[in-house]
Amino acid sequence: MLEQYTLHLYFISLFSVTVFLYKWLRIRNIVPENLPPSPPKLPIIGNLYQLGRDPHISLRFLAQKYGPLMLLKFGSVPVLVVSTADAAREIMKTHDLVFSDRPDSSISNRIFYNGRDVALARYSEYWRQVKSTCVIQLLSKRRVNSFSNVREEEVALLIHNIESSHSKIVNLSEMFSELTSGVVCRVALGRKYESDKGNSYKKLLGEMTELLGYFRSIGKYIPLLYWVDWLEGLKGKVDKIANEIDAFLEAVVRDHQSDLASDDSYANKDFVSILLEIQKENIDSDFQINKDCIKAVILDMFFAGTETPSTTLEWTIAALIKNPDTMIKLQNEVREIGKGKPKILESDLIEMHYLKAVIKESMRLYIPAPLLLPRAAREDIKVMGYDIKSGTQVLINAWAIARDPSLWDKPEEFRPERFLSSPLDYKGLNYEYLPFGAGRRSCPGIRFAMALNELAIANVVHKFDFKLPDGERMVDLDMTGVSGITVRKKCPLFVIACAK
Repeated sequence: MLEQYTLHLYFISLFSVTVFLYKWLRIRNIVPENLPPSPPKLPIIGNLYQLGRDPHISLRFLAQKYGPLMLLKFGSVPVLVVSTADAAREIMKTHDLVFSDRPDSSISNRIFYNGRDVALARYSEYWRQVKSTCVIQLLSKRRVNSFSNVREEEVALLIHNIESSHSKIVNLSEMFSELTSGVVCRVALGRKYESDKGNSYKKLLGEMTELLGYFRSIGKYIPLLYWVDWLEGLKGKVDKIANEIDAFLEAVVRDHQSDLASDDSYANKDFVSILLEIQKENIDSDFQINKDCIKAVILDMFFAGTETPSTTLEWTIAALIKNPDTMIKLQNEVREIGKGKPKILESDLIEMHYLKAVIKESMRLYIPAPLLLPRAAREDIKVMGYDIKSGTQVLINAWAIARDPSLWDKPEEFRPERFLSSPLDYKGLNYEYLPFGAGRRSCPGIRFAMALNELAIANVVHKFDFKLPDGERMVDLDMTGVSGITVRKKCPLFVIACAK
């Protein structure tokens, strides 16, 4: 027995020494991580306390001290903040595939059919196939051009509604929202849906956008505080909105299925009809489009196709009103090209170079989505000499990049002339200017959005001169924004529109 006890003691001691030596040698051989600079963190909440009312502004202030790549902790979640064009190029070009994922989100999963959409879905072969379908079948140049009559008709309705005010005060913010939702409804669904069953889809989209805000869920970042979400009834709100949206989209798809045309031509058909025909044609292929996929993609179109363009239109007209010399210069160009015409057509836009520069400058200074939709690292990677762990979320501060004084002359000023002789464009090839993002996760609807933006602005300035209510001076127009996924004007744009 004594010999057996001694033998056991020997093996236990040997095992303990072996484990100790292994760990000691492993620790000695580990190269210390070179993490990006980080501001001071508080226990539990990390750097969340440093985010103010406007996160993009707070993050630029921190980046000015800690550098172009900055590692924060939102609760327990590591977040890499990118604040310069060179750093953005590393993320969205050099290492685009590594950073092509989206962070997992229970809210977006619930609303977008468990990741069946394009904008917020995780990176996968399914996502690649669905995005390809959107780019080729729904948002190609030919397809966007085929809906020119819809854009022209809805813009004509916008002009009529402004004229009907008879120089009374009009809410341009609301009218631009009506315009974009009208266009997207007709293009995506085939007709307008005003307020079916007393529950407007626009109200649902507004509530959905609020729920999808960057920091809507405390439990997502601080698991110990999951009960805060529970007390706020967050899950119940998400379920309610998701169910109501699904009921609306289910009815839309059901109506289209019963009316689906038998011909093979996609020309002038709405998005739901196109997707249903693709579903029918690909029934035996490896890639299947099911009903949830169709509903998720259509919801994406509403999510991106209404909020972002209407925000751009709102900021652009506000900037022109605040800068009357620029307004006059744009009106001169548009009215000269449109001389003798009752309205501007899309064919007239080709020669309107200053118009294009004005909209580019508006999207630089008042970028609709200042923090691009978050990405996530799919694997460990080294970026600009720093070690980035798999799963790290990435926020690209496109607003900070677009106001970087090392890239832009007098960046706080509204100066469309800067784009007249510049090759910079919004298609994702210039990392100092990223209104639509870049790389694999860039917005596929650029052509769709810009066609409507240019036509609407051209017709509005062609037809009207503007004054502010109550004798307010144009230069004093409040340009304060309110932050969410997009940044809208805090105060709606009320104007007095006078026909020229």
